Amino acid sequence: MPRGPQNLIFDADDTLWECTVLFERAIETFVDYVDHPTLSRAEVRAALTEVERENTAAHGYGARVFERSLGDCLARLRPGRPVDAADRAFLGRLCAALVEGELVLLEGALETLHTLRRRHRLYLLTKGDPEYQRAKIAASGMEPLFAGVGIVREKDPAAYESFGRDHGLDPGATWMIGNSVRSDILPALEAGMGAVLVPHPATWVLEHAEPPAGHARFREVDPIGRLVEIF
Repeated sequence: MPRGPQNLIFDADDTLWECTVLFERAIETFVDYVDHPTLSRAEVRAALTEVERENTAAHGYGARVFERSLGDCLARLRPGRPVDAADRAFLGRLCAALVEGELVLLEGALETLHTLRRRHRLYLLTKGDPEYQRAKIAASGMEPLFAGVGIVREKDPAAYESFGRDHGLDPGATWMIGNSVRSDILPALEAGMGAVLVPHPATWVLEHAEPPAGHARFREVDPIGRLVEIF
């Protein structure tokens, strides 16, 4: 068990508030719209996943990139039929709902932050479109609980090292807490920090990875409220 005050860095999407389930609903609507004559729903979704993999690597994350991926996928699935104004209007409405919809905090997240803040220093580190992420952070009402907030294009070891330097954090007393093994756990451990996985059943497929086996500074808790048993 960690001893003394710790630096606890929280992920945002699908750790503190819902995210992927909203995109999943949009994808289901998109698949309905495609109404492909030969491909199954699973095959259409697989095609979209591949487009998302390419576009997130090139352009980052967020609703704007997601809208681009939907348009690119539609073009691939309908060769010889360009994406027209009606298609773009539909995709625009679909993705606007992601930005304009109500933010839903995950059960127990706010209460857990308040409890941990009495004993430790809390930080927030998220990735994605800065404007979109800042709006969600503001809507959450959680920002005053954090000693520092970071929004990065990608969560790799360099991002964690940079965030730690910027805030004067000792890696030996710092933990990353999030739902993604790929973005929250593995790179934080590589940067010398500890890491706690808080699983979410709807974690995005592109965030999946095998959790580390036998690492001394890796923990897993479910639900998020059980963090108070560690810290």
